Amino acid sequence: MFRTMLAKIGNEFMATKTWSVYLSGEIHSDWRDRIREGVSKAKLPVDFYSPVTDHDSSDNCGVEILGMEGNDFWKDHKGAQINAIRTRTLIEQSDVVVVRFGDKYKQWNAAFDAGFAAALGKPVITLHDEGHTHALKEVDACALAVAQTPEQVVRILDYVIEGRL
Repeated sequence: MFRTMLAKIGNEFMATKTWSVYLSGEIHSDWRDRIREGVSKAKLPVDFYSPVTDHDSSDNCGVEILGMEGNDFWKDHKGAQINAIRTRTLIEQSDVVVVRFGDKYKQWNAAFDAGFAAALGKPVITLHDEGHTHALKEVDACALAVAQTPEQVVRILDYVIEGRL
């Protein structure tokens, strides 16, 4: 009876808390929108966070804010450091981190985000096509789930939060 009562309390807590989900990775497709729409339709208590997804803003924030640089290395370095303030803070505050790897570009930053989240003990869900399975085997090994579609991510969140299949 005591175990049943604890399980019920645990289920109620999982469903009533607002979950913080960080959406990392590829910025050239609608995967974030598909997850947000699916979570909204399922009426899940989730707040979403992500890096700055405007490519030009992300690339140029360092020099726009702190001044021009003489070469691309230092330009990129400044931008990466400023972007890291947002990324690190939001990953640290997240309950779950979803990391998307797309086909168009290599997302080295997404792999770093997955490793950073794993090092913090955050649950990681990777999201990528089957064609990336071999290249991402180490990243997938640290993930608690490996999804191929945004809809699978929504189903994972629905199950984890509400216990629904």
